[in-house]
Amino acid sequence: MSILIKNGHIVTASEDFKADIYVEGEKIVAIGKDLKYDAQKVIDASGKLVFPGGIDPHVHLDMPFMGTSSSDDYETGTRAALHGGTTMVIDFILQTQGDTLYNALRAWQKRSEKAIGDYSYHMAVTDFNDNTAKEVVELIEKEGITSFKTFMAYKGALMIDDGQMVQLMRTLKKHGGLITVHATNGDMIDSLISMHRKEGKLSPLYHYLSQPEITEAEASERFSDMLYYTGCPGYIVHMTCEGALNAVRRASTRNQKVFVETCSQYLMLDASLYEKGFEGAKWVMSPPLREKKDQTALWSGINQGLVQVVGTDHCPFMWEQKKMGENDFSKIPNGHPAIEHRMEFVFSEGVAKGKISLSKFVEVTSTNAAKIFGMYPRKGTLSIGADADIVVFDPNKKHIISVKTHHMNVDYSAYEGWEVTGKCETVLLRGQVAIENEKCLLTKGNGKFIPRNKISGII
Repeated sequence: MSILIKNGHIVTASEDFKADIYVEGEKIVAIGKDLKYDAQKVIDASGKLVFPGGIDPHVHLDMPFMGTSSSDDYETGTRAALHGGTTMVIDFILQTQGDTLYNALRAWQKRSEKAIGDYSYHMAVTDFNDNTAKEVVELIEKEGITSFKTFMAYKGALMIDDGQMVQLMRTLKKHGGLITVHATNGDMIDSLISMHRKEGKLSPLYHYLSQPEITEAEASERFSDMLYYTGCPGYIVHMTCEGALNAVRRASTRNQKVFVETCSQYLMLDASLYEKGFEGAKWVMSPPLREKKDQTALWSGINQGLVQVVGTDHCPFMWEQKKMGENDFSKIPNGHPAIEHRMEFVFSEGVAKGKISLSKFVEVTSTNAAKIFGMYPRKGTLSIGADADIVVFDPNKKHIISVKTHHMNVDYSAYEGWEVTGKCETVLLRGQVAIENEKCLLTKGNGKFIPRNKISGII
């Protein structure tokens, strides 16, 4: 199909102007004033913003965790993402300790066959050895998987030690890969969890109190030091707090770049929610929500260029699944639903409230992720030849977030009753109308795996 989007206020990470966009097939063919193409479909974007489809580089779809699985699979999760203007996600493949990376890849490839939106993978390395190192190189060279997740917590299931991490960094540096990290001090957290359980302190509040800010700040500094030693490009996922941000700030004084992602919840919510009794389980995630001063630090970090990406760490569980930890916070499945609302939240809380510019909004929700993870300019921008992943957005429309209207496969909202300014109206995915009139027009299997280029660590 050919589509002409007329009279839009076009916003990219570097430009802001009024023009038309002409789409043919899967690509953007022309951008300019008063384009004269005879298109099969015309979308009038007068009074609307037009920006590139969002990229959420931190989701967990159909993920096995704590004896259950996250409740959104690739079909429901990518459909919900499209409703919120996110046209592509990057999910995490989890290697089973003792098994191969390729066996894990095959399991996730099966899961993702039903995707509606586009997707790629990070590979979580939970057991690094000589054989794993060879597989890492093959994944980069043959599969287009160029980012590799490590955990500094969850000992016995996901964590690798610092020596293994340094060896992985050396391999990635040599072959054009990027290391990403869950940066928290797992040993300290485990000891605090054990102490609180022994003392009978079992409510969700103690999930938060078992992961104080210093556990994240220390691990972020240690990770930055290892990157400095190896020269490997690195990316800290879901940063929550001022202490961790300051660790990256200090690293920058030695002419070092560490990429940082935060998530929409850490910009909006705070730890007072854990005082709501077991209802606090809705916000049990790792790392936990922090203090209001950390929200201020993270918004400032975005404007200072210390924080490059806003993701979600979308990992929803039904309320009955959350109740597995009703009598012990350490048994509550970690994660919360956010994939659908990220773009609207960052616009409403950021742009509409004067915290960030329109171009910065596009940068942190789309363009920087495309650049960091090796997909730019195919993804993450509005330019001739790019995939026609496009959002037509009403910046003035107010609406209320509710479980009654969201499209995620979860039976509560972590933002019930929250008023948002700005609404995704029409969403294109590779030149197809994906969302129109609040309906998804694409079906499962439409999504494509997007292979990624080698990574330089420069954006």
